[in-house]
Amino acid sequence: MTEALEPLEPVTEDWQRALAIVAHPDDLEFGAAAAVARWTGQGKQVVYCLVTSGEAGIDGMPPARARQVREQEQRDSAALVGVDTVDFLGLPDGILEYGVALRRELAAVVRRHRPDIVITNNFRETWDGGLTLNQADHIAVGRATLDAVRDAGNRWIFPEQLIDGVEPWNGVRQVWAASSPRSKHGVDTTETFDKGVASLLAHEAYLTGLGDGSFDAQEFLEGGARLVGTRLGVRYGTSFEVFHFDLW
Repeated sequence: MTEALEPLEPVTEDWQRALAIVAHPDDLEFGAAAAVARWTGQGKQVVYCLVTSGEAGIDGMPPARARQVREQEQRDSAALVGVDTVDFLGLPDGILEYGVALRRELAAVVRRHRPDIVITNNFRETWDGGLTLNQADHIAVGRATLDAVRDAGNRWIFPEQLIDGVEPWNGVRQVWAASSPRSKHGVDTTETFDKGVASLLAHEAYLTGLGDGSFDAQEFLEGGARLVGTRLGVRYGTSFEVFHFDLW
């Protein structure tokens, strides 16, 4: 007998500003972009921060050219789901390291944008809680994001950032890690699923270089979204592992 899937609790949507911090162009589009489209459609503001430009992600394209191509594809992709602010930090793709330097970069971004909610990608060791290994950049960025949210609220951590009107920001209520195998929350993306697919397809150069070129973006996203939707009692959904910061 197949074990029933654990139901997911809907994420809170009583917020106005979100900051999405991920390692690479396309990271948000592999699942979370449809949720972003839902929220911008509600009038919420979502800002993207890309830690790298994904310049090491296309085998047949030199990094300098890939950086230009992937940054433009990310801007085009973000626009399709209602995001008009996309920051690129320019850190080196593929060799990010968790530590104080990365925390400093991300704390500055949090202080600048002052979000209510911070979104990142799954940073657990695997994608499925079992055999499908996650990538090192994702793990480093997710871990550093959690710490940077705390750092941003403490004026004695990275105090050199507090100039030209920049102030500490301790207003982040929750951090959401999309598609984590430990997700217990989710959001209905039935109405915005097609926008999520379109946003992934906007990464044309990257997708063309995947495998033998037969990757089907809609099929891939539909598989994950249907599974999450079943746990939410809807057609399509996106899952999140939620970390609370409003009680600290």
